[in-house]
Amino acid sequence: MKYGYIKVAAGVPAVKVADVVYNVQQAESLIAQAEGQGVELLVLPELCLTGYSCQDLFKEQLLVDNAEEGLVMLLDFTRKLDIICVVGMPVQIGSLLYNCAAVVQGGSLLGVVPKTYLPNYGEFYEKRWFASSQDLKPQDIYLAGSPVHVTPEPTIFTTCDGVRFGIEICEDVWAPTPPSNELSLAGADIILNLSASNELVGKHQYLRQLVCQQSARTMCGYVYASCGFGESTQDVVYGGNAMILENGHILCEGERYSFQPQIKISQIDVERLRTERRTNSTFITAQAAVDRQPYLINCKPVMPRDFELIRTIDPHPFIPEEDKMQESCEEILNIQIAGLAKRLYHLNSTKAVVGISGGLDSTLALLVTVKSFDKLGLDRRGIIGITMPGFGTTDRTYHNALKLMKELGVTIREINIAEAVTLHFRDIGHDVNIHDTTYENSQARERTQILMDIANKENALVVGTGDLSELALGWATYNGDHMSMYGVNAGVPKTLVRYLVTFIASKIATEVLLDIVDTPISPELIPADENGHIRQKTEDLVGPYELHDFFLYYFLRFGFSPAKIFLLAKKAFDGNYSDEVIKKWLQTFCRRFFSQQFKRSCMPDGPKVGSVSLSPRGDWRMPTDASAVLWLKDLEHV
Repeated sequence: MKYGYIKVAAGVPAVKVADVVYNVQQAESLIAQAEGQGVELLVLPELCLTGYSCQDLFKEQLLVDNAEEGLVMLLDFTRKLDIICVVGMPVQIGSLLYNCAAVVQGGSLLGVVPKTYLPNYGEFYEKRWFASSQDLKPQDIYLAGSPVHVTPEPTIFTTCDGVRFGIEICEDVWAPTPPSNELSLAGADIILNLSASNELVGKHQYLRQLVCQQSARTMCGYVYASCGFGESTQDVVYGGNAMILENGHILCEGERYSFQPQIKISQIDVERLRTERRTNSTFITAQAAVDRQPYLINCKPVMPRDFELIRTIDPHPFIPEEDKMQESCEEILNIQIAGLAKRLYHLNSTKAVVGISGGLDSTLALLVTVKSFDKLGLDRRGIIGITMPGFGTTDRTYHNALKLMKELGVTIREINIAEAVTLHFRDIGHDVNIHDTTYENSQARERTQILMDIANKENALVVGTGDLSELALGWATYNGDHMSMYGVNAGVPKTLVRYLVTFIASKIATEVLLDIVDTPISPELIPADENGHIRQKTEDLVGPYELHDFFLYYFLRFGFSPAKIFLLAKKAFDGNYSDEVIKKWLQTFCRRFFSQQFKRSCMPDGPKVGSVSLSPRGDWRMPTDASAVLWLKDLEHV
């Protein structure tokens, strides 16, 4: 299990009803394809060795015996293969017939899992032919010449790499208490579902939602394979669904109504799933309610394989999906607005102070403040926008700040900080020509002092502008722009700030917002170049924010090691950044994240808007003096 991944597949073979030899050949074809592509775990549909729609032919001993002979053929076919195959077939145990999943690897029958919930309504008549696992007594049987233990208890299989999987069959997932509930709580990382679900108008969308919800609820990988072309169309049609999911998200799915066999392959991140479970106290509490101990089966050892990451990795995990853009952006803005509005309401305040630089962060903070005032029915003139040009302020950002405030109808104030900071330099004995940390931070603290003092004078609230990415990197002056009375952007990473401002600009069609989006990110604390352009570009100093936001997401959300984050970043940014550049800025991220925790330990209040937060009162509690050595060392050999 390299980097926590296991390669899995859902296959939909062609079938001929009751033609076992043909069906086995079709299964073998998909098994060979999967093995050739390095698949470790393959699931095929319910009763695929006989066909699901045999109806009363299941009462014929000849068909049941041939299904067992078909399993013998599969065992022989897989004798030199490492892949774990799960196929559906009828199995006679004692005097009863069961709808089962047979688990095959390397010529061995590892286990047999019977179906629990048998649909017997509408077009389904499974109780006419099959017994439920609830009717089964634990016992040892011989099937296809192999001894195997069968039990109604939850059965969990473990691969040689330690990945644990369980099985449920079709209707099981539709039950009020699916077997996957107990299997997941007992430790199964992945659930395999062998299915034969027919198609009806509206049913597929419901099925997708059902499987997504079950995967999310149990925090598991879920591989679903349902029968398709070749099943009887006497009264119903089978569309051939194949889906692979991870914690509620569909990684890939097949083409329904295909007349050709198909196989869908993806990688499930088991490490990610286990991290989710480990940090979710609700899941941990639910585990205590599991009464039955699972029956455990170990799979066979396999030869080591070369690892290749085949999953698509989104380079911008904080950015909403395109089809959910408007809904997501409005939701994020509403969270920010609701947070600030409640604080203003609680303080009975009709005024707010915002420092406006002409950059992205202060623009978003001002827009949120304006919308909060509008929602509370307050006069926008109660918003005091203050632009504070200094040594590094350019004409572009200065004029954009003024234009933005004017267009939004807020109170505009301009306070040039150059004279005050120069006096301060004289007081502390600092040479104004030395552009060091003292030079930069003195300006940031002067601006914060102005905002705080005017807020006191006006009985107003200082709205912070700093974002989540700056908090992660510590790219803020301690007790300078690091401080406010409420930080509306504290849960919004830089890439998302840009996206939100762009989204708002598309709605209100203002040129100044578009120009702000196009302005290089800079604190503007160093004088401009000879052409009046921004000299101090943040991303030249600390690295591209799209990389840092990517690192932050996987570091904070899933606790991934730097080596794994590097692997994901290489895939996500292939063609945009070299391996050397990614590694360099990932090292920078690790160093800065650890060294700058002291700023996060005393950060102001602010709303969490996404899946991660750095608030010491929320998601993240970390010692200020923790060492980054382990994380930096992890990158030495990538």
